[in-house]
Amino acid sequence: MIYLDNAATTYPKPEEVYQAMIESMKEFGANPGRSGHRLALKAGRAIYETRELLSKLFNIENPMNIIFTSNATEGLNLGIKGILKSGDHVITTSMEHNSVLRPLKALESIGVETTIIQCDKTGMINIDDIEKNIKQNTKMIITTHASNVTGTLFPIDEISKIAHENGLLYMVDAAQTAGVYDIDVKSMNIDILAFPGHKSLLGPQGTGGVYIRDGIDVVEMKEGGTGSKSESLIQPEMLPDKFESGTPNTPGIVGLGAGVKFILKTGIENIRKHEEELTEHFIRELKKIDKVKIYGPCDVSKQAPVVSINLGEEDSSEVSYILDKVFNIAVRPGLHCAPLAHKTIGTFEQGVVRFSIGYFNTHEDIENAVKAVREIAKEI
Repeated sequence: MIYLDNAATTYPKPEEVYQAMIESMKEFGANPGRSGHRLALKAGRAIYETRELLSKLFNIENPMNIIFTSNATEGLNLGIKGILKSGDHVITTSMEHNSVLRPLKALESIGVETTIIQCDKTGMINIDDIEKNIKQNTKMIITTHASNVTGTLFPIDEISKIAHENGLLYMVDAAQTAGVYDIDVKSMNIDILAFPGHKSLLGPQGTGGVYIRDGIDVVEMKEGGTGSKSESLIQPEMLPDKFESGTPNTPGIVGLGAGVKFILKTGIENIRKHEEELTEHFIRELKKIDKVKIYGPCDVSKQAPVVSINLGEEDSSEVSYILDKVFNIAVRPGLHCAPLAHKTIGTFEQGVVRFSIGYFNTHEDIENAVKAVREIAKEI
């Protein structure tokens, strides 16, 4: 199969990821931080190593400021619900995933106010619109780093500057960029960074994390055993224990660490260059096909390796079905858990067929995908 659904989950993973997970389960499958024997200690060290690797990738000074979660959604919920309180105002955009919009919508019931900045038809944001909507009670700005629908890259450096000039927190959803695009929480002044492990960080499903800058008061979403301060019935305040109650997903976290090692060894700039070349190749050839409409910037300097299209008025799910059953190509149709993004680009009724490119794709994959789209276009 030609797999072009990497924006949902990257596949395949580097061989090192599979091996690291198997080794962790077979060689030191004990409970980290709960015992003093050598197996538990080895498991704990392996988890800490992944914190260190992620810290290196994102330029995080203290690895303990990284909280492991089961996915980016959990990290976003922690940052949103753990900070915003009744009377607070938050600014976000129309290109956000439901992992941002639904928690914000839920907080309306306790008196949190949300302003959603309307982006243009390519998913681009006018940062002046952010500044214009800042109020006296604005507490946070939350944006994606890249849209999961159009791939549109957001100017997070500029947005963070606006946030901090106005004394606001800035939270970034890096679901589509972590592992491919440079993210430096220091130079970019990112206060909270949520990321999945199973996408471009090349780890397994069920992993992810959130970075929380020192000095930010975040309320935990769960309490329980942490292996620390067990004499107290009160949840410990120290990071990461405050937010990591319960037994961690050791094999998953170890696999995530192996994925990050692969990225650091290969070079994030090399990964990005390869994916940009494939994306440019794909867009260039799609433009030659009648009946194909491409959404987003159509410019690899302005978008992640996500290319969304429609073929005439054909239902996106039907096109995806044909790609799968006839051409053995995996893509994702529909609304991609981002309904406001589809309303923004005008595809809420039809959806789009999303092709998302990963490091292990080839130019041959792209040629085959173009050929398949061309053949389907001839039949409609």
